[in-house]
Amino acid sequence: MNDIDLLKLRFAGLSTQQIHRLLKFSPSFMEYSTHDKQYTLKQFLGTLQIKAKKENIYQLYVTTDLKMIFKQLKSWKVHFITINHPLYPPLLREIYDPPLILFYRGKRTLMQSSHTLAIIGSRQATHYTWQSLQTLFPSFEKRHLTIISGLAKGADMMAHKHALLFKLPTIAVLGFGHMHHYPIETKEIRQQIERDGLVISEYLPFEKPKRHHFPERNRLISGLSKGIFITESSDNSGTSITTRFALEQNRDVYVLPGSIFNKMTLGNLRSAQEGAKIVLNADDILEDFII
Repeated sequence: MNDIDLLKLRFAGLSTQQIHRLLKFSPSFMEYSTHDKQYTLKQFLGTLQIKAKKENIYQLYVTTDLKMIFKQLKSWKVHFITINHPLYPPLLREIYDPPLILFYRGKRTLMQSSHTLAIIGSRQATHYTWQSLQTLFPSFEKRHLTIISGLAKGADMMAHKHALLFKLPTIAVLGFGHMHHYPIETKEIRQQIERDGLVISEYLPFEKPKRHHFPERNRLISGLSKGIFITESSDNSGTSITTRFALEQNRDVYVLPGSIFNKMTLGNLRSAQEGAKIVLNADDILEDFII
């Protein structure tokens, strides 16, 4: 697979999923001559039902100045890695429709972490999440886990804060491009992660946050992780989307126990019914991370 063509297709306006569809439409696309690639792309665009003007995508692909792209990425201080690169996250490579390009700031070597635990939960997470993480993280530190989350407020922010506090590597997965940020509450901690950890996104650096990006982002959080730990989640919350991806990706799912009278843990109980492991102490997670 050609890195240059992947960049050109993304900057022309095709999403990760659309590029996967193009490569299924024409498995030999990357081996074609320039003329045949352009012809095949035009044929493929004719099969898509998208709002964007297909002619614009085609013209951008044909006229893309790669030197300008590289210059722009450098000015943004954003790097990229393709699925062809040996440092591309091995667990992420296994999922359905993995991102063909990851944009990042920070320590690229963290992509090779094998002991990766995603910690997710409600944006309205309570002291229960904070207290539980305080209790569990000393054991996580001893096992040197890499903590992954989505940089949302609430449980995500608490997870990243604890990782930094305990000097554990942490990876934040964005639902938008690196030139934007949401929500404002996590901007400061994101800047620290860009220095000491890794911040990644499959979205072009200039792409703004959009509602549908966040469910797409969640598949990367679970895809990067050996296991997913849910601290607090209401029934049918956004956390359940990540849990669903985790189960589809054959990842271990862990949940804190909760009360049937507490709406903040009803999602935990639902996940437990579906096979998630209830966590009473750190060993309930760490026994699955034996080196």
